[in-house]
Amino acid sequence: MKNSNIVKVAALTLGTLIALLSFPGQAVGQLPNDPFVILLNGIYQPVVHGPNLGLAQVNLSDGTYSKTDIYRVSGLPGNTGNPVGNFYARFDFSLPPLCAYQLPGGAMTMEFTGGGFDAPIPDGEGGVYLPGTFELTILEATGIYQSFAGGHNHMVDLLHLLADGRADEYCFCNISRP
Repeated sequence: MKNSNIVKVAALTLGTLIALLSFPGQAVGQLPNDPFVILLNGIYQPVVHGPNLGLAQVNLSDGTYSKTDIYRVSGLPGNTGNPVGNFYARFDFSLPPLCAYQLPGGAMTMEFTGGGFDAPIPDGEGGVYLPGTFELTILEATGIYQSFAGGHNHMVDLLHLLADGRADEYCFCNISRP
């Protein structure tokens, strides 16, 4: 290889490296930033036959989970207007407090370890808002989220329990590596 070709290849390699480092979380397999923030939003729906997300600690087909949409806020690839995944939670508090996140490029199991809801706020239509904050530990993670296993999720929640018994979620999750 001639010296001029070596210089061109080196310059191209350096330029590519600089471009990749300039946009963390948006290149090289669409890796998420640390931390990243997502929004859980929408009416929970019961899960009868859940997907196998490759997670050992949750069985999303056992009839105990409900799901709602996940939206990107910051640190994940994609636009913010469309759902990017699903959040699976249990409303039977006699069961282990586990939940699962199905995201582009992988999934995570988390356990609620602290926090809670504040006093209910009537919505004026027979339902109530439940504001609260929660702390979660990331028990396992697959795909591009593997490095988040052992990490943390700080949730800021405003759960709306509607008069008809449905639950409408509006919750920000700030997810970080260990």
